Amino acid sequence: MQKKIFYISITSLCFVFVMTSSFIKKDTDKFKKKIVAESQSMVLNTDGLYYAEFFDYMFRGHFENIEINREDMEFLMIFEQYLRAFGKQCSSYLPDNKVEIMEQICVAEEITRNGYGMEIGRVCVEWKWVGTGLYARPELYNAKMEVESIQRAESLRTVMAMITDPNAMGNSMDMVHKINGLKNDTAQIFTLNPCNSTGIKRFEENLRLFALNKPSIRMQGNSKYEAMKKSGGPTGFQNFNKLVDDLITSQSKTWAFNRYVPGSISGLTILSKDNQGRPITLKANYKFKGFGNGNNGLVTVTFKKGLPDCIYFADFPNNCKTPNSSIVVSYAQGNYKKD
Repeated sequence: MQKKIFYISITSLCFVFVMTSSFIKKDTDKFKKKIVAESQSMVLNTDGLYYAEFFDYMFRGHFENIEINREDMEFLMIFEQYLRAFGKQCSSYLPDNKVEIMEQICVAEEITRNGYGMEIGRVCVEWKWVGTGLYARPELYNAKMEVESIQRAESLRTVMAMITDPNAMGNSMDMVHKINGLKNDTAQIFTLNPCNSTGIKRFEENLRLFALNKPSIRMQGNSKYEAMKKSGGPTGFQNFNKLVDDLITSQSKTWAFNRYVPGSISGLTILSKDNQGRPITLKANYKFKGFGNGNNGLVTVTFKKGLPDCIYFADFPNNCKTPNSSIVVSYAQGNYKKD
C-alpha cells in the first residue's frame, strides 16, 4: 500500500512539473517575442541630417551598406564628434563610471628658417594629452581609442596619400564641408531623438561593434534609404529646378565662405537620359554671395537609377558632394512631380 501511494505521489509530482514547465516555457517564449518585437520597433529619426544614411544604417546594424571603413579618418571624425556632442548635450545620462574625453595638444614646435631668417615651416615635436571637460561612456570611449590607435599606426601612409593626391585642395575642402555637415548633425540629433531613447542606445551599441570590427545587432527590414535605391527614381515630368534648388540649399549649409541665393536656379539643361527617360546628367546656373559680392556658379548633378547621386560644383569639378538623403527620398516618392 505504501509503495502504491509512493508511485502515485511521484506521478503527481511529475504531472505538476510538466504542467509548470509548460507554463514557464510559454511565458518565456512570450517574453522573448516581446523583446524581439520591441527591438524591431525601435526608431532613430535621421531626417534632414547630412550623414542621415550613415546614422540609419549604423542604427539598424546594416553594416554592409556603410560606405566608409572603421580605419577611415572620416569614421573617427564622426565617432569623436558624436561622443563630444553627447557629453555636452546629454551629460546627465552618463553613468557614474564615465571617463573624460582627452585630446592631444602641441606643446613644442620645431621651426625651420631659410638663410634670411624667415620662417618657412614648422612641425610639432612634442604632444601632450589634456582633458576636454567632456565625458563619455567607457565602453564607447575605449572603442573610439582603439580606432584611433589603428589610424595612428597608419598616419605616415595617410600623410603620404594626402601629399601625392592630385586633387588635394578639392579633397581638403570636401573634408571641411563634411566637418561642417557633421557639426550641424550633432546639433540636431538629440533634438530629433531624446538622449535616453532606445534608438540612441541601439545606435551607440552598433557604433561600438562597428569600431571593434564585430557583428552588428541587426534589425529586420530595409530602411527608406535602402528602399529608394532599390526602387530607383520616378519617371515623367519632374520639377528639376526645385530639386536642384533644394539640393544646393542643403549642401550650402556646409560651405565655409560663400552663401547660396535660394531660388536662383536658371538655365537648367538635361544633358543625357536613361532608357526610361530619367536624367543621367543635368547642369544648371545658380547665384551665390561671396565676401559681399554677387556671383554666378555652375552645378552639375549626376543620377544613378534615376536618383541624384553626385553634386559637382565648378570650383572643384572632381569632388562628388553627396545629395541630402531626405531630399532624395522625397524625390523618389514623387514629391517633385510636375502636374
